[in-house]
Amino acid sequence: MINVIGLGYIGLPTALMMASHGVEVVGTDLNAGLVATLNAGKTTFKEDGLDELFAAARAAGIRFTTEYQVTDTYIVSVPTPYDKFSKKVDACYVVAAVKQVLGVCPKGATIVVESTVSPGTIDRFVRPVIEEAGLVIGRDVHLVHAPERIIPGNMVYELLHNNRTIGADDRAVGERIKKYYASFCQGEIVVTDIRTAEMTKVVENTFRAVNIAFANELAKICRHDGMDVYEIIRICNMHPRVNILQPGPGVGGHCISVDPWFLVGDYPSLTKVIGESMRVNDSMPTFVLERIRAVMDANGMTDVRRVGLYGLTYKENVDDYRESPTLQLLEAQRAHLGEPLKVYDPFITKDLVPNQYHDFDAFLADVDLVVILVGHKELRDNLAKLTGKLVLDTRHVMPAGREGVYTL
Repeated sequence: MINVIGLGYIGLPTALMMASHGVEVVGTDLNAGLVATLNAGKTTFKEDGLDELFAAARAAGIRFTTEYQVTDTYIVSVPTPYDKFSKKVDACYVVAAVKQVLGVCPKGATIVVESTVSPGTIDRFVRPVIEEAGLVIGRDVHLVHAPERIIPGNMVYELLHNNRTIGADDRAVGERIKKYYASFCQGEIVVTDIRTAEMTKVVENTFRAVNIAFANELAKICRHDGMDVYEIIRICNMHPRVNILQPGPGVGGHCISVDPWFLVGDYPSLTKVIGESMRVNDSMPTFVLERIRAVMDANGMTDVRRVGLYGLTYKENVDDYRESPTLQLLEAQRAHLGEPLKVYDPFITKDLVPNQYHDFDAFLADVDLVVILVGHKELRDNLAKLTGKLVLDTRHVMPAGREGVYTL
């Protein structure tokens, strides 16, 4: 039996996938309300294919509880935020989970850390906890790091098809854990050492962050001299060895906006490009605010109460708003525009921010300038509703040349 610890955006799909492919699974989370929701037969977030996967896992016998289980294998999938001052990983949730596991696990158990961590985190934080408990690593407890590689909006597909990395002290232990993931994963599964596994996951997200920063900086350059960044990117990408990403209003989610900071925090003198790239991405919400003011001024608008932000999530067609550019923008706008802006997102059904709307038409009726921060399918299917509105399109979803449309 596998005890999956942490039933959030990563732990829950992992538990469901294993259970639906023949592995006995018990999911544990300290959030009693979340566990009660799952035991009532309801998922806790929206994701393509998740409800079907949940039904299959329940039929296979998956169980959910707030209690840690006595078993031989644990998968720890809890959050790993970073300290916004030191930029270092905050491993407190991982450490707490490991301590709880050590309180119930039998000798010889394997603890798999799925949470994304900076290279050396397991050496600095996890091993000492085990040793302080009087246990010998490699005999009493085995350690493995198997970082997830999936993205909200496509989790179920990517769990099945993406390649995976498993880091272990003992290759035989790594190969044993590999069999659990191979029960469902159709991609290649590479077994390596723990620090390499830690580093590769962080590097993957850092690569994306740096390339996004290049696109965002390019957008600023083009704005400065009145050039069309999208046309420039389109033409450059016709070259067989060039693939420039699209600029945007910022970077959100719990991976690309967070993980690269782990490297900056641990290697401050060696991460000049990475650090500056993260600062460029972090500057984009303020840049969007400046564009809002410029569009307002160009059109004689003086009432910020007639400005509306479309989109609260960090990417399109998901309900995940962690670190979203819109939330970053709203935090920064207090110093720039003062009056809270109107906000609407079809995927956020609870009241999350002031002046939030839950009806698209009502939102449009109350604004003159629509700032597109997320390109949800709902918006793409209803672009005609923006007729007559000023639009600041930060996601390149509006038709080229349409009157009243502005870009980054």
